[in-house]
This record gives sequence, C-alpha cells and structure tokens, in this order.
Amino acid sequence: MRCGRIVCTMDMVKNLNNDFNNNLDENFEQACFLSDKEFKHYELVEMLQSGNIPQKQIAALKFDYVKEECDALSLLNNLTGCDGKIRETVALRINQLLRDNFDTCKIFSKLSADILADASIDINANICRFAIDSADLLKFDKEFAKKYTKKIVNYASSALSEIDKFIYRDKKYVINKQMFKLYWCLEALTYFYEYADKTTLNNILAKSIKQQDYTVREKSAQVLCASHLFRDLEDELMSDENYYVRQIYTKSS
Repeated sequence: MRCGRIVCTMDMVKNLNNDFNNNLDENFEQACFLSDKEFKHYELVEMLQSGNIPQKQIAALKFDYVKEECDALSLLNNLTGCDGKIRETVALRINQLLRDNFDTCKIFSKLSADILADASIDINANICRFAIDSADLLKFDKEFAKKYTKKIVNYASSALSEIDKFIYRDKKYVINKQMFKLYWCLEALTYFYEYADKTTLNNILAKSIKQQDYTVREKSAQVLCASHLFRDLEDELMSDENYYVRQIYTKSS
C-alpha cells in the first residue's frame, strides 16, 4: 500500500522499530501514515508486541476488540515497564474497552489484578486514574477485587514505612515519590476498602491522616467517608486545619 512515497508493510513496521531513535523524521512520517491506515486485528497485536513507541500507541488506539486472553495480554503487557507514552495510551484504551463490553471485563478480570495494581501507582497520574477506574469496573469479580486490594494495601503499607524512615536531609523528590504512591493507594481504597483487612486498613488510615501533605489527608477522608468504619479517625479529620479536607465531610453530609 502506498501513500505518497511511503510503502507500508508489516515488515517495515518491524524494521522501523530498531531505527526509531536514529531516524526521527522518517518515523514521524511513518507514524502519520500509520494513523490513517486500517489494520487487521492480528497486525495490531503484532505491533503491540514488537513495535516502537508511536507504533504501539497507534496499535493501542486502534485496538478493536478483546475476545481472547491473548488479546488482553497484548494490552496488559504494555501497561507497565515501558515508555510512558505507551503506558498512558494503553491505560486509556483498556478503560474504553472495558466500558464497552462486559465480556471484555470478564476476560480482563482473570488476568489483570497485579498489573492494574502496579499501574495504579504509576508516576503518571493519568495512568493511575485510568487504572483505578478500570479496576473498579472489574470488582464484580470477587477474586480480582481481593488480589487487587491485597497488592494496593501492601503498596500503601510500604510507602508509609518508607515515609517513617525519612529524615530532614532526604531529598524532597524522594519523599514526594512515596507520598504520590500513598495518595493513589488511598484513591484505590476508596473503591476497594471492603476487601481490605480492617485492622490493616485502620493502621494505614491512622498514619495517613497524620501526614503533612494535605492531599493525603484529603484522600484519607474520602476513604473514611466511603466506609464509615473508623469514626474516631473521621472525627479527627472533621476539624482538620485544611479547608479541602474538611470539605470532604461537608459534601458527604
């Protein structure tokens, strides 16, 4: 197939992968062409498996259906451990596919608990948000919900443990990284608190409401308002010095 002087074949897609960083102009031209090209489903799977950054982004955006586990894994394998542009595109497309088809949800629920938990604490907030929203769509599967929550609880406990070790000399970005992780764990627990061990959840929230970062206290308030499990902690946050933390209770009343 031709578009101007570009000839596009799956062999070319493979070859471009190795040259992506050396031939930016050619790859940009190729990416523009690929965005207008129609692909068969197996070609999209192949691009997700072996393409370069723009090829994987395009393949994810064009991914048309998930009917088998291998389809779901093609996307899930690009949700962590790769370039952020790929991760964000894949996170978006997974969320869209889950919203469109309950059969797709049933396939993902058997495969994705650990990966979605990992994506829920990505360094990119958009990915975290998409991953948590996707997990929420899958919690009809109790086994998925238990596995996902267990990992989120472990991440939250680990983040708090690291925060407890910090001293004044520690670099701010190191501290913020753990706060960011804790923030998104609390966001996830807003939807999955009922699958967490109550004692462990109480310990997480008791420590979280003491954090200097008001956004962490705000997320703690959201979990507490959603669950109403720990009234003593709720009472403490109702008189928090920060307006946004107190507003959580105003909105829920």
